[in-house]
Amino acid sequence: MALPVRRRDAGSELVSWDPLAELERLSEQLRSLVGAGGPLLEELGFRPPADIEETDDAFVVELDLPGVKASDVNVELSGRRLTVSGERKERQRKGVVRGRARRVGQFHYEVVLPGEVDADKVEARMEEGTLTIRVPKAAAERPRKITVK
Repeated sequence: MALPVRRRDAGSELVSWDPLAELERLSEQLRSLVGAGGPLLEELGFRPPADIEETDDAFVVELDLPGVKASDVNVELSGRRLTVSGERKERQRKGVVRGRARRVGQFHYEVVLPGEVDADKVEARMEEGTLTIRVPKAAAERPRKITVK
């Protein structure tokens, strides 16, 4: 599915429009207007930034989760729906916190992958604050090379 495109300024190049990224940006603006630490925002948690890459044989999802332990992350696959949830815990501090921009608390990320997957071979690993999930495509979804005779 192709995303719509829009121009930034007259004469500049075309850029693709990502409606989900736009909603996330608006959500961030709303949170900054309401303020951090409110009870409603604490219940909602946050959505970590993520990239999704499609290769010939798999979908690779990378989420930025600095400061999160692998034991605090839950990864579930139901059909084509991949769900990642967990918690970034507040660390003990010795001094007075004068500013705070990093989120703590519950997080939730969910995506429906665009093709059939092989759920038995999913791999997830946490390395240097990045959670990488490799979801292999089903054999029927993988491209096959056809020899022309």
